Amino acid sequence: MAGLSDLYQEILLEHNSKPHNFKKVEEANQTADGFNPLCGDQITLYLKVVDGQIDDVGFQGTGCAISRASASMMTQSIKGQTLERAEQIFDAFHHMITEPGAELDLDTLGDLETLSGVNEYPTRIKCAILAWHTMKAALSGESEVTTE
Repeated sequence: MAGLSDLYQEILLEHNSKPHNFKKVEEANQTADGFNPLCGDQITLYLKVVDGQIDDVGFQGTGCAISRASASMMTQSIKGQTLERAEQIFDAFHHMITEPGAELDLDTLGDLETLSGVNEYPTRIKCAILAWHTMKAALSGESEVTTE
């Protein structure tokens, strides 16, 4: 099991040091800002949604390794998905992070399962979920900064 834990840690470190979709999407038609006042994580999320599908996604900001890795993995998992599927991925991720020991929907989560260990550290849950709540805010057209 230690080898699997090492692999998960390696994936997190890779997403932190070389985050996927770390960019401003110039054609974005839905954006939102997120801020975690507990540790100072900040994110701006850019979505280009066309005909109910996320055609492009990007994020910019600063934050801890968990926050950046989660944002990177989130953008990777929702890019090209329908809004309904993005909502399903959000629900599965939220369930995994906030309900320790719960049965996981591994088909929906895919590589996001890597972040499952975060729920063992309650103070880090907000770091992992910030990008996700920011995505929900962007999709619902909320203009206020999310602090989830």
